[in-house]
Order: sequence, then C-alpha cells, then structure tokens
Amino acid sequence: MSSAPIRSPTLRPHRMKKDESFLGKIGGTLARKKKAKEVSDLQEEGKNAINAPMNPSTVDMHPEDTFLEENEERTMIDPNSKEDPKFKELIKVLIDWINDVLVEERIIVKHLEEDLYDGQVLQKLLEKLADRKLNVAEVTQSEIGQKQKLQTVLEAVHDLLRPHGWTIKWNVDSIHGKNLISILHLLVALAMHFQAPTRLPEHVSVQVVVVRKREGLLQTTHVTEELTTTTEMMMGRFERDAFDTLLIMRRNKLSVVQKSLITFVNKHLNKLNLEVTELETQFADGVYLVLLMGLLEDYFVPLHNFYLTPESFDQKVHNVSFAFELMQDGGLKKPKARPEDVVNLDLKSTLRVLYNLFTKYKNVE
Repeated sequence: MSSAPIRSPTLRPHRMKKDESFLGKIGGTLARKKKAKEVSDLQEEGKNAINAPMNPSTVDMHPEDTFLEENEERTMIDPNSKEDPKFKELIKVLIDWINDVLVEERIIVKHLEEDLYDGQVLQKLLEKLADRKLNVAEVTQSEIGQKQKLQTVLEAVHDLLRPHGWTIKWNVDSIHGKNLISILHLLVALAMHFQAPTRLPEHVSVQVVVVRKREGLLQTTHVTEELTTTTEMMMGRFERDAFDTLLIMRRNKLSVVQKSLITFVNKHLNKLNLEVTELETQFADGVYLVLLMGLLEDYFVPLHNFYLTPESFDQKVHNVSFAFELMQDGGLKKPKARPEDVVNLDLKSTLRVLYNLFTKYKNVE
C-alpha cells in the first residue's frame, strides 16, 4: 500500500434490505452508463470479494460514506483477518499499553478507532511519552478543530520518527476517518520509539480489501498489509545511542545536560571571544557549529564554505549540513538529527549533536 493510507469507511450498523449490496450502493447510476451484463458481473465480483464473508450486523456501511468519486479509493480489513489471533493480540497489547501510560490521566481506551480518531487521547499519550506539552486546545468538538489538533499531534510524532527512517503510513484524514490500519501503524511506531515495556506480537499482517472507481467501474483488489515484523528489526530503528542512555539515566532532565554542554562549548568558543548562553537558538543557524568543529579539529574553515551571517532558512540548513559533514570527516557517525531539526529549534536534536561532540572531544584543550 502507499505510504499515506487513504481513509477507510466508517462501519456502522444499518438496517438494509437483504439483497442490498455494498457495491450496489456505491455504484449509483452505473447501470445507466454500462451494459447490464458488465454491471451484473461487477456486482457479483463485489459480493464475492466483500459482502459474502461479512456479518451484515457489523460491516454494513452508511450510504453517505460509500459513494466513490472517480479514482477514489476505500479500504477495509477482510473480516477473516480481524479474527486472526495475532491481530487480536496486537490490538489488546496496544490498548493495555496506552491505558498503562495514561492511568494517571484517568483515561481508559476500549476501542482504538472510536477513542483515538479525534486526537484527544493521542495528544495525552504523546505528551506523557515525550514529556512535553503540545500547544493545542484541550477539548474540541468540531471536525475542523479535531483535525487541527490531529495535525499538530502528528507533526510532533513525525518529528520524532522521521530521523529514524520510519515510513509514515498514516495522515490526518485516515486517523480522523477511523482507519484502523493507519491507527495501528501509528501506535506500533510509537511503541517501538518509546520502547514500550511490552512485547508486540511478531509478523502480524492483515488482508485489506481495496475498492477503487476507475472510468466509472468499481475495481476490487486484496492487499496484504504488514503491521509488525520481528522485534529485533523494529527496535533496530530506535537503537539507543549514548545521548538516549544519558537522558534515561537523568530521567529526561535536559537542564542538567545543557549546563554541561554549555561549559564544554564555551571552553572552545571563548578562544574566538564567543560565548553561548542558550543552546537551542545560538546553534540554530549552524555558524557556531562550523566554528566549533574548526576549533576542535584545529583548522581554519574558509569563510566561503558557509554563511557567516545566514539570513534564510536554506542558508541555515546549509551551514548545519556543512557542520555535519565536518563531523563525519572527523570520524563521527552521521548525526541522527536532521539539519532542519536543528534550524527549527528542536532542542533535543541540538543537544544530541553537541553531546556526540562532547563524547569525542571532551579531553581536547
């Protein structure tokens, strides 16, 4: 499937005539546009692919959710996959983990789709796990407000996950649309990133039915969606480095780390009559990073290689990227942080970069 899942239909109990089918509702006026036999064959295929194995009491959909525009897609989990023991176990483990994290908030999650779609629980979960406060409204009832909250929450999630190469398989519309596959992808990634004290079942996959309208015809395909691999492979994305370990030991008390790093960088920058008092902003344009690398490696950095007074975002990103290249030339691994994270005043990213310098050059006079 694509990296940005599409919205799946909300499944609602609904009284229907016995001969009313999913594709019949979606098709609308197809019978007037196509030969009768083509429509009959299409509906028969749809029945076999979707309706036949389903329990009408749990999978019938509301008509307003089932009309498809040209090239639009809808997805739904094959009912047989929902009965898979591993799939059920994954959902149970994730629900238990969320409730354990939010026990002090007196939040109890029972159904992932119904409890997470509006962003409220996801907000509380991320704030608790990341030990940070998000600037969002506490309670919002409107769809626009819910999506705005989701956007803020997901942007914060993406800032955490992207540096580790995690493929983003969800978006605001899919989460708000109660797409269970998207929600599970998101929760699995968060559980791995924050090293949840539980073991997710391995090799969980589901069969997904994809319905697309193309040239007026409805096409159905089945896709296997992988939700988990092995614990080793998933945790490998988030292997702890020395900085992670330090934060865990310090219980995420960044102020202690900052003081040590300020002392370290000023020991060297003072040679150029420069002084740092605030790491987050003073390293954001990359200038001090470049100069610091020259001091630590004892060489002069030609001024034409970087912007001494950067004015634009791109110039700042260039400086930080150039500093990262100098670090790698000095024998350091490629920083986990992205240059854009440092420029965007992401404190943990800046501290991670500086701490890696500290571990290598702490004895340099």
